[in-house]
Amino acid sequence: MVGPAVQRDAVAHLQAMMGLSERRACHIVGADRKMVRYRSRRPPDTELRARLRELANERRRFGYRRLFILLRREGELSGVNRIHRLYREEGLSVRKRRARRKAVGARAPILVEAKPNARWSTDFVHDQFANGRRFRILNIVDDVTKQCLGAIPDTSISGRRVARELAAIIERYGKPGMIVSDHGTEYTCNAMLAWCRDNDVDWHFIAPGKPMQNGFVESFNGRMRDELLNETLFFDLDDARAKITAWVTDFNTRARTRRSDTSRLRPMPPTSPQRMIGCATPTSSADRPLLHQRHKA
Repeated sequence: MVGPAVQRDAVAHLQAMMGLSERRACHIVGADRKMVRYRSRRPPDTELRARLRELANERRRFGYRRLFILLRREGELSGVNRIHRLYREEGLSVRKRRARRKAVGARAPILVEAKPNARWSTDFVHDQFANGRRFRILNIVDDVTKQCLGAIPDTSISGRRVARELAAIIERYGKPGMIVSDHGTEYTCNAMLAWCRDNDVDWHFIAPGKPMQNGFVESFNGRMRDELLNETLFFDLDDARAKITAWVTDFNTRARTRRSDTSRLRPMPPTSPQRMIGCATPTSSADRPLLHQRHKA
């Protein structure tokens, strides 16, 4: 779908380059001959355009709405729609700046003591209901036991809601030594910063664009997506809460299988004793020993 100006240019091009008649050119382009012959009687607005360009050059980060207010203060009677049209025709759109997200927290590998509540990870996963309305799920995972401590679905989850849910989980499972997350606005808002200060919780933000640094909850999100979200139809919020709660209970209690170093499949549920006690959980391959103790000289 193109505008009248483009259609007029196309008809003029066919007439000039191929020698077609106006009727034939309009038929090819799909334009009305009355529209092609129309000549605008709109005034050029030379002075208004010049003043608009001048204000836009003075205030480069002002959009057309703020420029309209400045012009109205100067006595210009034009409406905001007219100013918007001239603003677009003059090519004065404000360029969007790319956000410079600064890293927060330490970037060194974090050694985690192998015990419950040593470190939690949290992240959001998105899905939609049968009617197309989207909702999100706040997932909280214990990095050592791999247990899902909470999976809270809702259509909107703010930073204050995250703080309330974390407080409820702490009352049930105890206080974590550290919580890891990305730089989402729900985690960097004033409500969450105040909650961390009041509860003396060490919060670690991963590096921007490095989701592998939050791999425990990312792995859980992928399993939830594969086993539940892609296989289940949710009709409303109550239905989603019931099905997600049932899946999380099954995830935490059923015997899962994973490949060990000997390529055997063995059951390892998140709440098994082997998950609760064992060696320290490294956060990267740099923390793992290169050789087993018995192979060292």
